[in-house]
Amino acid sequence: MTTDTERTTGGGGREAARGAPGVPWRVLLAAALALGGCARDGGAAEPVVGRPCEGCEIVFEGMPAAPGASARIAPEGEPGEPMVVEGIVRNAAGKAAPGVVVYGYHTDANGIYPRAATRHGRLRGWARTGPDGGYRFDTIRPAGYPGTAIPQHVHFHVLEPGRCTYYVDDLLFDDDPRLTEAERERQQGRGGPGIARPERDATGIWRARRDLVLGERVPGYDECERGEGRSGGG
Repeated sequence: MTTDTERTTGGGGREAARGAPGVPWRVLLAAALALGGCARDGGAAEPVVGRPCEGCEIVFEGMPAAPGASARIAPEGEPGEPMVVEGIVRNAAGKAAPGVVVYGYHTDANGIYPRAATRHGRLRGWARTGPDGGYRFDTIRPAGYPGTAIPQHVHFHVLEPGRCTYYVDDLLFDDDPRLTEAERERQQGRGGPGIARPERDATGIWRARRDLVLGERVPGYDECERGEGRSGGG
C-alpha cells in the first residue's frame, strides 16, 4: 500500500511542503533538502541551476538517447481522462529553441505517483523540441494528492543539452477547484506562466498548453554556460 509520504514526495520538497497547513513552505523545503541530501547532482551530464532543486538529477535517469518531439507520459490504456499537453519553447529573445529536452511527470488518476525505479514514479516522459521549438506529451489528466489541498499539476524540467538543467513552474489547470487565489499568487513564473485553461475536444481529450521561455526567472541562469559545471557543483 502506498503511504501518504510516498504520495507526496514524488514531486520534491517544494510540492510536498506546499500542502502542509500552518507552516511556511520554504521552511519545510529547507528541512526536506536537509533530509534528502540533494546538494549534489548525482553525476548529471549538465549542471543543475535554479537551486534549491530536490530531485533535479532524476531528469537524466532513464532518458532515451534520442527523444522525439512527441512522447507519452502515461502509456496507452492508463486509467484516467486522456490529455494532450503541448507547447513551444523559446529563448529570451522570443525565437524558437529547437533541440531542448522537456521532461514531464505527474501522478495517476488517484493522485499517486505509481511505484517505479525513481521517486518520480512511472508516469514520466521526455520530448526534444523540433525545428519550430514545439513539443507534445500524450498522457492523462493527473489528480491532486489525496487528502491534501494541493491542486492537479504536471511537473516540468528543462534540459538544455550541453548547458544546464532546471525545473520550471508546474503546469496547473485554471478549472481546478483546488487552484485557490493563494496558490495562483504563489507561482513564480519560472519558465513563463504555468497556469493553463484546459479544453476538452469533441473526442473527449483534454488539451492544455504550456509554452516555455528558457531560463525565465530561474535563479543562476546566467551561469548556464556551455561546457562549465559538468561536475554538478551547486
